[in-house]
Amino acid sequence: MQKVLIANRGEIAVRIIRACQDYGVLSVVAYSDLDVNALFVQLADEAYALNGSNATETYLDIKKLIAIAKRVGADAVHPGYGFLSERAGFAQAVVDAGLTWIGPDPSVIEVLGDKVEARRIAVQVGAPLIAGSDGPVSTATEVLAFVKQNGLPIAIKAVHGGGGRGMKVAWAMEDVVDAYESSVREATAAFGRGECFVERYLHRPRHVEAQVLADKHGQVLVLGTRDCSVQRRHQKLIEEAPAPFLSKVQEQNICDAAKKICAAVGYSSAGTVEFLLGADGSISFLEVNTRLQVEHPVTEETTGIDIVLEQFRIAEVLPLSITETPVSRGHSIEFRINAEDPGHGFLPTPGAITKFEPPSGPGIRLDSGVIAGSAVPAAYDSLMAKLIVSGATREQALARARRALREFRITGVSTVIPFHRAVLDTDDFISKGGFRVHTRWVETDFTALPLPALRPDPVNSKLPVERIGRPCRWVCSPAKSDPEPSPSEGDHILAPISGTLQAYKVANGTCVSEGDLVGVMEAMKMETQILAPKAGRILLVAKEGEYVQAGDVLLAFEYAGHGRC
Repeated sequence: MQKVLIANRGEIAVRIIRACQDYGVLSVVAYSDLDVNALFVQLADEAYALNGSNATETYLDIKKLIAIAKRVGADAVHPGYGFLSERAGFAQAVVDAGLTWIGPDPSVIEVLGDKVEARRIAVQVGAPLIAGSDGPVSTATEVLAFVKQNGLPIAIKAVHGGGGRGMKVAWAMEDVVDAYESSVREATAAFGRGECFVERYLHRPRHVEAQVLADKHGQVLVLGTRDCSVQRRHQKLIEEAPAPFLSKVQEQNICDAAKKICAAVGYSSAGTVEFLLGADGSISFLEVNTRLQVEHPVTEETTGIDIVLEQFRIAEVLPLSITETPVSRGHSIEFRINAEDPGHGFLPTPGAITKFEPPSGPGIRLDSGVIAGSAVPAAYDSLMAKLIVSGATREQALARARRALREFRITGVSTVIPFHRAVLDTDDFISKGGFRVHTRWVETDFTALPLPALRPDPVNSKLPVERIGRPCRWVCSPAKSDPEPSPSEGDHILAPISGTLQAYKVANGTCVSEGDLVGVMEAMKMETQILAPKAGRILLVAKEGEYVQAGDVLLAFEYAGHGRC
């Protein structure tokens, strides 16, 4: 390999650019109009415009990406995570174009990307599993039939996808239909395919996973475990390695099952096999992520292995640089620094970063896609950076993390840093009396959420121009934003976030009660429910599918005749 096209953006693009420099190859990125000023564009050896703003016309456009790779002489493609990273069709298109794909073979991505087929393989090799549908479900009626046979709660998941996208949990029969429809919408938006399957949902489980590296010479190594149980809406917020408070038997069972699943399909490159660990100690296979994980740095810190460089070696048909599973050294914890307001239910907060002052000192690593002056667009994921803190023990890592999170200063957008600080003062997490964190802990047991933050100014609009592979730009300053609106203002229901109005859940003129679901918005790849703040007759104002700003009117209450229903 001589020149690698990084088919991604943000923090992971920066991470791969640095790996390219360490490996001695050139890095090329393609950027959307919204990313013209982004850090990854500045750091890459070459950068080329994708001429578009939303993900569909930029980072998900296979033809554009491959055309750029061929035009500029790139001979390999790294997909990062998210976007096209687990699309077998993209991997195959790269191979068909005569380029090196830095990831698993397309056929392997296809097999393991099908969650139903992955379950079958897990059964074949003896991995533990909970009850699930025999294949994809095509209607909510089929989901209801599964519930009647197997009980509640259930998880509805995208067949083609991962990372929590398209996953919904139904705890009551009346929630099943909405959960199924929401899962299909999210899966279609995130992965281009809406097929879903259903399985029993373990109550209060931990999320534990195994990092795998496999070369094209038949060597499969498990680098260790991670715990990723601190989540919101099935999206991870804190990850650590090795997974704490596992018995030797549990750890061995997880690692053995991960190795067998990957060996059974001829896996190569980096991959992660995910499991749920029930409160009773039971283990259940979840899925295989056929890509680099967001949380891979904690494994790098505890093993000394650069996983991205190993991906490069594997893509060049070289053997792994190690021949046996490394002994874990110390403990490492990763904190995702998202542009979200935990005091407002983790609502996305796109905007312009005015101050970015990260911590430093012993045991601190920062993987960031932003600096002061960077924009956080509403069109993409909310992840800005990752703070990775390591120590000789978990206790030392926690102490260093408290110090690092106190030092971290970001202004211009709201962040989850106050949430992280609060978690580190929680007995459940620091294990006073036992480690009691589970995948719904934030929603059900965590009581220390910070107060809501003020809404930041919107992102500056930018107009890109490409010149000899490098961007030049100018900035149009927006007007100042209005004060933070309440979810309802007088007779109106306002948009709580800037994003797309995906769907109304009521018809025009419908009578609703306080707390009823009236609509769904999407921003930064996450759905946000719109609930009625009071009872009354609803009038639809905004149009489905349109982009609205936070504070815009979505619906109104009709009060002619006192608005009685």
